[in-house]
This record gives sequence, structure tokens and C-alpha cells, in this order.
Amino acid sequence: MRSKPTVKYLNRAFALLYLTVLLVVPLGLIMYRTFEPGFGSFIDSMTTPAAQSAINLSLLIVAIVVPLNVVFGVIIAIALARGRWRGKAVVEAIVDLPFAISPVIVGVSLILVWGVDGWFGFLSDWGFKVIFAVPGMVLATIFVTLPFVVREVEPVLQEIGVEQEEAAATLGAGTWQTFRRITLPAIRWGLSYGIILTIARSLGEFGAVIMVSGNQPGVSQTLTLLVYGRHQEGKEYGAYAASTTLMALALIALVVMNVLNRRRANTGVAA
Repeated sequence: MRSKPTVKYLNRAFALLYLTVLLVVPLGLIMYRTFEPGFGSFIDSMTTPAAQSAINLSLLIVAIVVPLNVVFGVIIAIALARGRWRGKAVVEAIVDLPFAISPVIVGVSLILVWGVDGWFGFLSDWGFKVIFAVPGMVLATIFVTLPFVVREVEPVLQEIGVEQEEAAATLGAGTWQTFRRITLPAIRWGLSYGIILTIARSLGEFGAVIMVSGNQPGVSQTLTLLVYGRHQEGKEYGAYAASTTLMALALIALVVMNVLNRRRANTGVAA
């Protein structure tokens, strides 16, 4: 009987040690190096034209990717949760594909398809540049963030079933009216959680984006690429400052996810 508390405390100590070594210490060192010269130095580093451009580009990509993933993610989730059709297993596998392959491979694939010598390379002759421009970065980010909304919404749809939607249809409600008044309120917490995950991954994506961006400061450089670029140039403090900015955004996303998770749990208990 006495061994159980000992094992419990050892497990906790090991978990805390593991997290401290892998997360707390490295992140703490980055923050220490960032604010060691003073908060003013941090502000100066993140208000340069290159840093401002990187922040604006990151937010622009998020502003484009999130609505697209919400619309198509909900449609795909409804199709997977409500329908029984040939090829459904293939679509399920495609949705999970970004979890299984390296983002670098995603970038290479986009170059092969949208590059100058790719299937749609003729678009560059018409003045529409995809690779090494914002459209390519958006496509790469959409691909790697596709599963989040689908995988958060689909289980909720399966759990609530179709009874309420069928009742609404019986009473004469149209498809859009049923979705707006029945389906959307039911999936709101799962959808919100998926949106936060999409935002966090969009801000932190590196592998796929660097392959299709060109990584030009002030032109095609996101916050993650700014960290990489400054490090490559030997501007270590600038890399620390940009990393701290990314950590702050990730922390905000984490807090919002925890709040949404608690509200979703409380809603489930109340139901």
C-alpha cells in the first residue's frame, strides 16, 4: 500500500523533470536572452521594417487560411460524418495525410505542381505567380492545417446524430436554415477549437512555407522564416526576439484553447 504513493510521486517527478529539460529550460533561456538587454531592445528588434513585414504577412496568411479551412473543413466533416459513399475511406486518409508526411515534402509537391515547370506553370506566363509568392505560402499552410477543423468537428457531428436535423427538415426548414439553427450551434465548441489549432499551426509553420516562399526579408518572410533568416545571418538577438514573439502568440492560443476546452466540457456536463 505504501508503494503506491511513492510510485505516484516518482511519476510526477519524472514528468516534471522531462518537461523542464525539454521545454521550460530552452524556452526560459530564449526569454532570458531576449529581455536581458532590456524591453526597449526587444521593441526595437520587432519594429524593424523586416519584422513588421513578417508579422503582417503571417497575419495575412492566417486571415486567408482560417476562413477557407473553416468553410471546407465543415463541409468535409459533414460529408464524412453524415454520408455513406464509395471512396469515403480514401477521403479520410487524405484528410490525415498532413499528419503523416513531412511539410518539406508538401513544399516540394507544390513546386512540382505550381512551379514554372509544373502542371500549372503557365500561370506565371499570365503574370500570376504562385511559387515563391504569397499564394504558394497560403496553399502550403492550407495543406498542413487542413485536418484540424475536420477532426474537431466530425466527432461532434457523429455524437449529436441526425435526429434534430431530421426533425427540422420535417417541420419545413431548409438546408441552410437547419445548418444555421441546429448544426452550427451544436458544433460551435469543436469548430472554435479547430480554428484555434489552425491559427497556431499557421503561425508556426516552417517546413512547407520555406520551400515555396523564397524567404526574402520584407517580401516573403513570415515570423518563423524571420527567426531562421536572422539566425542564418548571425543576428542571434533578433532571432531570440522573433522567437519570443512567436511564443507569446502560441501562449495566447494555448490559453484560448484551454478556456474553450473547459467551456465545452461544462456544456457537455450541463447537457
